Amino acid sequence: MKTIWTDNVTADYWIKKRHQRNAADLGRVYGVQWRRWRKPLIRINKVVLQNHDQLLELIAGIKDDPYGRRHIISAWNPGELDLMALPPCHMMAQFYVSNGRLSCHMYQRSADFGLGVPFNIASYALFTHMLAQVCYLEVGDLIISFGDAHIYSNHIEQIKEQLKREPLPLPQLKLNPDIRVITDFEMEDIELVGYESHPAITMPMAV
Repeated sequence: MKTIWTDNVTADYWIKKRHQRNAADLGRVYGVQWRRWRKPLIRINKVVLQNHDQLLELIAGIKDDPYGRRHIISAWNPGELDLMALPPCHMMAQFYVSNGRLSCHMYQRSADFGLGVPFNIASYALFTHMLAQVCYLEVGDLIISFGDAHIYSNHIEQIKEQLKREPLPLPQLKLNPDIRVITDFEMEDIELVGYESHPAITMPMAV
């Protein structure tokens, strides 16, 4: 099945590196860095690598010290950028608790407003809701800071069409309230109630 990321997987610069991996995928990016960041463990006469789970550490930190300033998850691993089909666009997020509400501030180094950014807004909004639920907090704000914000030349006409459309009522996000462990979430535990959309506008992925 072709997705918006398929062209990144099959791009020429990644095919040249295919010998480094067993399959065509995005490499050690995003979720791999969140859940399996390679951390050196020094033992007598040797160094071994172990996986560091940033996601579980983030949740434990928010629960143990909610007002701390170190609730950060990062996908930017300089030592493994050459093992990624594309270096992370949404690089890191910091979470903050105030008055029982969890807020997220995400930094995005490169922001494709035609195609990528709407996915990023939706995914980090969902992520913040999921984290808040498992940390027994209410939901605060989602703040996104963009570095290089742009529209690709092959998206201009589609953006013009989109700007002509009137916004539709926003849906309501509902999560299964029984889920209290982040890894227990399944797709059926997430529901958008009252979702409406205009006809899809196709925009090609820029690689």
